[in-house]
Amino acid sequence: MMEDNSHIYQRLLDNLNEGVYLLDRNRRITYWNKGAEKLTGYARSEVLGKSCLDTVHLHLDEMGKNICDMDCPVLKTISDGITRELEIFLHHVEGHRVPIQVRVVPLWSSDHHIIGAAEILTDNLSNVTLKRRIEYLQKQSFLDPLTQVLNRRGIEMNLTSCLEEMKRYGLSFGLLFIDVDRFKDINDDHGHMTGDEVLKMVSKTLFNSIRPFDVLGRWDGEEFVVIIANVNKNTLSAIAERCRFLVEHSRLPFRFGSVSATVSIGATLSQPGDDIQRLIERADHLMYRSKKFGRNCVTTDIE
Repeated sequence: MMEDNSHIYQRLLDNLNEGVYLLDRNRRITYWNKGAEKLTGYARSEVLGKSCLDTVHLHLDEMGKNICDMDCPVLKTISDGITRELEIFLHHVEGHRVPIQVRVVPLWSSDHHIIGAAEILTDNLSNVTLKRRIEYLQKQSFLDPLTQVLNRRGIEMNLTSCLEEMKRYGLSFGLLFIDVDRFKDINDDHGHMTGDEVLKMVSKTLFNSIRPFDVLGRWDGEEFVVIIANVNKNTLSAIAERCRFLVEHSRLPFRFGSVSATVSIGATLSQPGDDIQRLIERADHLMYRSKKFGRNCVTTDIE
């Protein structure tokens, strides 16, 4: 901290739910509160004195663009003194992506010169809502024990409800069928425990890539399904592409580096006459077309 009575400010900032960290003009981290530790998984001792580019600043926007290079909001705020707000997906120490609301504010010296910037991080997910949802699903045996998302039974229950709504009210919905590419190679090269951690990383990133009212579940093995409500063809493609890109840019820390994964996705909109089997088979077929196209891509049947 840069002012007198810094210990008072540090105690105050450490009791905030928001993550707060300070950077000097060279983007070296000079302060890191407990909220930042909680949101990112990085301990204060791991980041203090280091450049943000060497630690946590692998931020992506909702379109998957890296904002930490030429478009860095911290550099802009240090340059012009303007406060900025944006939504990003930060890289958690465990590898997955987390949706965060960021506020970047300039830090001024007593003689009115900009000496750095502060970033204030706010979790975009409601932890209370998420906890209650998990507790309910656990009681109903609808939750996959490894990834903590819906299991196949839970997905089928939700698909049945969506299909009934479509019949009654004409409300179509989207479906993504997602498969982790070359997952057998990950298991063979790194072991099944690492494979499990990769599945958890992918599921967390997918969960954080979709909207709060969309539904994610593990269908079987390394396969996931996303049910997307209130969707048109453009929104469906955008959400699918965001899921793909954010998984590609997630990294699981490993003893000798990191392990990454990509996914192949099939995306389709529900159609009159669909049942669960027909809908899943159509999306699954599209996913396999993504595999044939070289993996790590999205294939849709939407004109």
